[in-house]
Amino acid sequence: MIDPRPVLFSGVQPSGNLTIGNYLGAIGRFAEFSEKYKCFYCVVDEHAITVRQVPADLRRRTYETLALYIACGLDVEKNTLFVQSHVPAHAELAWILSCYTMFGELSRMTQFKDKSARHSDNINAGLFTYPVLMASDILLYRASAVPVGSDQKQHVELTRNIAQRFNQQFPDTFVVPEPVISTSGARIMSLAEPDKKMSKSDPNENAVVRILDDRDTVIRKFRRAVTDSGNEVRYSPDKPGVSNLIDIYSCFTGKDVASVEREFDGLGYAEFKTAVGEACADRLAPVQAEYKRLLADRPYLEEVMKKGAEEASYYAGRMLSKVRRKIGFVNL
Repeated sequence: MIDPRPVLFSGVQPSGNLTIGNYLGAIGRFAEFSEKYKCFYCVVDEHAITVRQVPADLRRRTYETLALYIACGLDVEKNTLFVQSHVPAHAELAWILSCYTMFGELSRMTQFKDKSARHSDNINAGLFTYPVLMASDILLYRASAVPVGSDQKQHVELTRNIAQRFNQQFPDTFVVPEPVISTSGARIMSLAEPDKKMSKSDPNENAVVRILDDRDTVIRKFRRAVTDSGNEVRYSPDKPGVSNLIDIYSCFTGKDVASVEREFDGLGYAEFKTAVGEACADRLAPVQAEYKRLLADRPYLEEVMKKGAEEASYYAGRMLSKVRRKIGFVNL
């Protein structure tokens, strides 16, 4: 039976340890969507192979990412959690949509340019066309909402263009989605270079705090965080390092910027950075404990995968059948 609520879709690649930026801007907020939306959360392993993977590592990280989804608060009874490659409709619709996507659109995608520069020895066709697979992920489920960071907004815009182009020829096929961009924690910056977004692929480990970093590591990284001249804890464009730490502390404690400034008025950077690290570690501790418990129960995670794949396949199959019929394929 189809859930009458509007649909929300999001996917996370199983390509490495997620950061506190991923947690604060996305995965840690996902649970709040389940009351308003029918939510599909996908481990997008097909996207991951645009970069060369060690097969055993990819399988392991697929389990780990699913466990992290649940540990961060996603109720498997209220949300559909599944692995992308378990629902073949994603790849089939991606081929169809690639015939309604213009070469020029794909060539302008910022992430293709960035990844091509980082992986110059492996600029494969999948790297170029994966935004079409992303469009397929979203459109298969009639998703009207897609939570993304500001750097992913371009992909949702492309999805909208593809859906509108297809709908012009075949009316009332796809829902045209809207990006949902968090105003809280949406752009957590690097601890080493606060003018850059925190990235899980950053080679400088001191720049990145990961969800699964242990307490001592978290606090040590914050103590080493780049700050600014002076010693005043103040939110200001001329203090990007301190402002980033205030944002992080605010997200983890729920305190507004003015309250944070008052709390640390007259105190130095050292005490402030330690407090930020402790607040972060305190919030991550229960997530890490639940993650370890889940990861030790692989049969349970496989049960979640199987149930999720069955439900996702039902929704995706309905849409794929509709698309196939509209474009003239023979459905048996």
